[in-house]
Amino acid sequence: MSAVPPDPRSVAGQVTDPELPTLTLADLGVLRDVRTEADGAVVVEITPTYSGCPAMGVMRADLLRALHEAGFGDVDVRTVLSPAWTSDWISAEGRRKLAAAGIAPPGSAPVRTDGPVPLQLGPPRRTADCPLCGSPDTEELSEFGSTACKALRRCRSCREPFEHVKEI
Repeated sequence: MSAVPPDPRSVAGQVTDPELPTLTLADLGVLRDVRTEADGAVVVEITPTYSGCPAMGVMRADLLRALHEAGFGDVDVRTVLSPAWTSDWISAEGRRKLAAAGIAPPGSAPVRTDGPVPLQLGPPRRTADCPLCGSPDTEELSEFGSTACKALRRCRSCREPFEHVKEI
């Protein structure tokens, strides 16, 4: 009796993000599609959180390794840029995991219309509740945290610093 092969989507869905290892690529919304072609090849499509994301090579290698270890020989990981990733694609479970790890999840992404991107001369005005004590009284210390996708903030109530995933 032969064993039933694993579902490639389930395998790919368990690969974690190299910059936010508390999240899977599925939680983050980066994992766009996993399918098996007629010839048996597994095709995985991923979208970077922003163009030039330095973690894409690691994501690709981690997906290849996980799928090869699960017994899939022919795997093709493709980058899909359109539509562009949005922080709205982070799952409810992913948002819960971020908060549990002390990282404020993003709010709703800005609404964008078709056509040229408007020039914003002022700094973006972001808010985030403290993931540690829940206070909305927080301040931005730096627009950039440990990655370009996160800002560094501090809670004025509990005085703890924390990162906030930006709304993109």
